[in-house]
Amino acid sequence: MFQKTRLQLTLAYLGVLSLILTLFTVAVRWNFTRSLNQQFNFRLENLAKAAAFNMDNDEGKLEADEDEIIVDRQQIIEWFDLEGKMVGEQGESELDTPLETKYLEQTQDYPNSIRSITKPVYHSETKELIGYARVSESLGELNNTLRRLDYGLGSGIAIALLASGFGSIWLTRRAMEPIEVSFERLKQFTADASHELRSPLMVIKTNADVALKYPEGIRSKDTEKFTAIASASNQMTRLTENLLLLARSDQAINLQKELVDLNLMLKELMHLYQSQAQEKNLEWQLELQPELYLLGDRILLKQVFTNLLQNALYYTPQDGSITVKAKKINSYLNIKIQDTGIGIAPENLDLIFERFWRADKSRSYQSGKSGLGLAIVKEIVTLHNGSISVESELEKGSCFSLCFLEN
Repeated sequence: MFQKTRLQLTLAYLGVLSLILTLFTVAVRWNFTRSLNQQFNFRLENLAKAAAFNMDNDEGKLEADEDEIIVDRQQIIEWFDLEGKMVGEQGESELDTPLETKYLEQTQDYPNSIRSITKPVYHSETKELIGYARVSESLGELNNTLRRLDYGLGSGIAIALLASGFGSIWLTRRAMEPIEVSFERLKQFTADASHELRSPLMVIKTNADVALKYPEGIRSKDTEKFTAIASASNQMTRLTENLLLLARSDQAINLQKELVDLNLMLKELMHLYQSQAQEKNLEWQLELQPELYLLGDRILLKQVFTNLLQNALYYTPQDGSITVKAKKINSYLNIKIQDTGIGIAPENLDLIFERFWRADKSRSYQSGKSGLGLAIVKEIVTLHNGSISVESELEKGSCFSLCFLEN
């Protein structure tokens, strides 16, 4: 029963850890990339300044002293005149990119992963613009460094998540152990208490029924008291039976499976409650597809449809309607019980299958309802590997849909 909870806790641990590691990785990579780019640009900036310093106008002719600067194999220095014509070059590679003077002293990334900086060159004496010096360097080494960083960070995250996954499973099991033990004790107590309460409740009910059957033996003013006792004992009996059934379902009871004719079962139940529907002047409809069979426990399945029909009868006001539809869709059996009752608030749709939950708790005693009916329905449906869902709107009604795999 707690497997889903353990899985949710484990996934929550991993989710939080993944978020922390992702934020940490992004921060590390951003800072590392920023630092590399700053170093790269600083190196290019110094090289561009040196290239501009080594270019001069000697008697009207531009000259660049190429031997004064040492460049590595990934760097290129180019000198241009004012018309953009190259007057000097240093470096092994050649660039086909034309000179762009619009973005002086700005960094540009060309399609071939080369970053360039262009600087204007001024005459040493007249300070007039005489040309341009452009320095470029391949981004290959920088990109390879970042790629190795990504591989390292990715591998580290994967290993950390894998190790944390095993650790989370172990921690979740340790954390859930005392809860599971307490829950098992509570289930056993509920089952034992429900079982032990059946006998005294039966005695109380029997004596109250006998007293009401022979009213001449009691005072007339005590009749109302015996009626209240009988009603309370009936309610307590239903409650103990429901608690006992839930306790057994938690212990994975063995289903007495047989081939159940759903059409016949639904027809019998509709006929059984037809008189109650007539008292409220309800439109009582049954729409069945022929030959619908399900392999399951006949008694438990009957209780599912009984609880749903009783709920529909109780919550549907005068002159409303209740419709039961059953059909086969591919390899699944779909049963819908739809009413025009008071409906369920949207915020309560996820709560209606919880044990002892009631939208109006103040009326639970007067109505004789304990809030276990839908919890029992869901437990039985789950035992049959089925599913149940509900669609509802306040003041318009509800529709409970059950889906079982056809056997």
